Amino acid sequence: MSTPVDLHAPAKGPTFVGISAGRRARNMVATTLFGLAFLIALIPLIWVVYTVMSKGLGVVLHSNWWSESLNGLLARQRGGGAYHAIIGTLFQGLVCAVVATPIGVMVAIYLVEYGARSRLARTTTFMVDILTGVPSIVAALFIYAVWISIFGLPRSAFAVSLALVLLMVPVVVRSTEEMLRIVPDDLREASYALGVPKWKTITRIVIPTALSGMLTGVMLALARVMGETAPVLILVAYAPYINFNIFSGNMASLPLMMTVERSNPTDAGVDRIWGAAITLILIITIFQLLAAFLSKLTAPKTK
Repeated sequence: MSTPVDLHAPAKGPTFVGISAGRRARNMVATTLFGLAFLIALIPLIWVVYTVMSKGLGVVLHSNWWSESLNGLLARQRGGGAYHAIIGTLFQGLVCAVVATPIGVMVAIYLVEYGARSRLARTTTFMVDILTGVPSIVAALFIYAVWISIFGLPRSAFAVSLALVLLMVPVVVRSTEEMLRIVPDDLREASYALGVPKWKTITRIVIPTALSGMLTGVMLALARVMGETAPVLILVAYAPYINFNIFSGNMASLPLMMTVERSNPTDAGVDRIWGAAITLILIITIFQLLAAFLSKLTAPKTK
């Protein structure tokens, strides 16, 4: 005789064996080690930020710092600002981004979408890996040899931007390549099944899906190259005045300003060094926030 079934009785789920004491102990040890490593990495970061803020905040709070240059001021005189260096840093960085971003993105698209197993793709990947580890001074010397020694062109901010391109391209290639690889192949196959050409699939499906991560990678690469000192030391001379022409004349930048003021032992020189340092940190922070905003704005919408 069959046993009647109570339809209102709660369903019996699977029973789980409790976690052993050994696993709980290992989990606690791992959690403690990870938390300790995080704190150890956080201490120098907070220390650096606090030191720069405490020594340079008073300088950058003056309105003159953002609207005037150091033209006409003696080394020991206080006052003036970093407007000329801010303009130079932004010009050199933005020109570098305009040149490096399309090159890096197109190289990454070729490596992921077209030449995954070709000999050219393997060679390109190998060269990108090498270029990633090239020191900034080597990139600056290469541009100096080609731009100035061979072509006979003058030292300029544009030559600095070309050297920064060599440093920015591999970072853009690597970040874009990783973002394109995480796009599900199902999206590509669905597009191909509908008869959409490959180039249109890439431009309409793949790139919009990976765009948020690509923008973040570009901003991170730009933030990295804007603080390089070797290219500006070799390829352009320091100018305490404002120069808007990137193809001619001397042009200042925040890293170059800090390097030049190192030879100024007065209190005014020390203040300018810390002021330039905190200004560079603020500019990089703004780019990071802009990257986060653009990443959130361009992220694929899911229902």
